[in-house]
Amino acid sequence: MKKALLTVAALALAPAAFAQVEIGLKVSPSISYLRTDSPSATSFSSESSKFSFGGGIFMDYFFGENYAFNTGLFLTGKGGTISYIEQTGAVGTGGGQPGRVEQKIAMQYLEVPLTVKLFTNEVAPDTRIYFQVGGSLAIPVQTRINGQKNYIDPFNGNSESTAGSHVFDVDANIIGAVGAEYQLGQSTKFLAGLSYHHGLIDTDRYFEKTRNFDSVNIKNSIFSLDLGLKF
Repeated sequence: MKKALLTVAALALAPAAFAQVEIGLKVSPSISYLRTDSPSATSFSSESSKFSFGGGIFMDYFFGENYAFNTGLFLTGKGGTISYIEQTGAVGTGGGQPGRVEQKIAMQYLEVPLTVKLFTNEVAPDTRIYFQVGGSLAIPVQTRINGQKNYIDPFNGNSESTAGSHVFDVDANIIGAVGAEYQLGQSTKFLAGLSYHHGLIDTDRYFEKTRNFDSVNIKNSIFSLDLGLKF
């Protein structure tokens, strides 16, 4: 019985033996685009991607020698250019004739990742590979449409709204990443990796709500180069 209790106690204290917090800064140049879906009547389409530059602070909380919980606070750029068919004819597209309209949407989010990082043993001197998987929650802090904070709908030319009102109040993402960490000094590490952020929430609050378009779906996607330092 005594041996069993000692074994249980040892297992309970094992995570604490590995507990270690590492804090760092990261910058992430990225390419984002908007995934679209809609009926053929409006035919929403993703036209081009958008380059963004984000970054922030992060924390790795190790609960094992090669396992860490990762979180932080980041400013993340998202968006891209989309197009759709305006069936009744937008101003400047031929009066009552249908025409394709483009929107360039740029969004900035405050994002909190909630992920797990799995590290290999050293694959080269002072170098370990990591794999990261999990999710994130984000709220938009700035939105521009066609470079402007206000939007005038080309359908009628005078219906003005704020660009921020076009975007849903929260975004959620699945994150997958791979990278490497290199030990620079006793407590300093450099990291470099690639990550993909797959948006789960329809960001549209305008086309269905204000224009009464049917079943419009617009979601974020981002590919990032992650460069950082741990201290």
